[in-house]
Amino acid sequence: MTRHLSVSRVRAMTLAAQGFGADRDGPEPDNRALLSLVRRLGLLQIDSVNVLCRAHYMPLYSRLGPYDQGRLERFNQGSPSQRRLFEYWGHEASLIPLEDYPLYRFRMQRARDGGGGLYKRLARFSREHPAFIEQALEEIRHHGALAASDLTDGGRGQGRWWGWSHGKSALEYLFWSGQVMVAHRRGNFERVYDLPERVVGRDAVEAPMLSPQEAQRALVSRAARAMGVASVRDMQRYFRLDARETRARIDELVDTGELLPARVEGWSMPAWQHAKARVSRRASDATALLSPFDPLMWDRERAARVFDFHYRIEIYTPAHLRQYGYYVLPFMLKGRMAARVDLKAERTSGVLQVLAAHPESNVSMETLAPALYAELVRLARFLGLARVQVQGRGTLDRALESARVAV
Repeated sequence: MTRHLSVSRVRAMTLAAQGFGADRDGPEPDNRALLSLVRRLGLLQIDSVNVLCRAHYMPLYSRLGPYDQGRLERFNQGSPSQRRLFEYWGHEASLIPLEDYPLYRFRMQRARDGGGGLYKRLARFSREHPAFIEQALEEIRHHGALAASDLTDGGRGQGRWWGWSHGKSALEYLFWSGQVMVAHRRGNFERVYDLPERVVGRDAVEAPMLSPQEAQRALVSRAARAMGVASVRDMQRYFRLDARETRARIDELVDTGELLPARVEGWSMPAWQHAKARVSRRASDATALLSPFDPLMWDRERAARVFDFHYRIEIYTPAHLRQYGYYVLPFMLKGRMAARVDLKAERTSGVLQVLAAHPESNVSMETLAPALYAELVRLARFLGLARVQVQGRGTLDRALESARVAV
């Protein structure tokens, strides 16, 4: 039987599935709470942009409130027995629960076999420059964890390949194909690679591989559970799966009762509800600033369908063509997208700069401005910044300044 759902119910299920609803002003979340949320989301997207903070820190903060960022870093380093997360290509470059390593081995094997897209380009490089591949792998075997800049002579060889050194290209191929893994990242965000058995452990590396179908089925299930209600495209994009294979796995999960067919008011495509999807009043009333790389926001088309919120990141847009700003965070107020805020952390002066703030339509400024200012103060504390400074370039800025004075 097909379920018929309103968009408001889908939105409520999405927020609950995404782990909103915690008391963000309560005790600092411990390791168990942080890891539980990463497992619920399935991954944390990584991005090098650091104008505010690293992207992977924000989703946990948005849902749980301030926490020790060092905890998250410690989950992704150390010996296999200490490690709880590993880095690989999930949605994009992502931190992934260590127990999900088996689910990505089919992707590693496809990269080694020369699959489509970037896999194909990297596989071609491996065929054209096998000596660099072997040299990079041998140096890691012999010397231990290394970055591209640590390779002999930088691994440069003659010329460059799509703007990368030969050493970087060799390590990227080895990483995609699972022959090396990221041991950690340096302060400049440079990846440091090591052999898989020294990162995730020999038992994980030597365990029998799941079939592609088994791994994909688990990933589609995780995607559906993380979203509550989703279309084929939503589930495919969450972990960057193949569209045809995603459709086949959905059919299998319907047969087992894990996914339930649904129609959503206003959606032109069919949808499926995860059997464990629920509604939570606290989640439905969640208030938070969201990273551009938050799972709620990374699929812009889905964000428009679920939240009626049309968002694009303007990092790569020339400054004179930007509508809202360089690094704009959506502000969710009681489960609705209420504003957009262009933020920058001035670490030397200890200031969270509000470069511009813009309300969405049909939002009460009397309610919005105090709630947003309180959230900015909370974010500043989380980032170790002493104060919030409103620059006055957006249509919401005057109301924000009034809210600051009223505190």
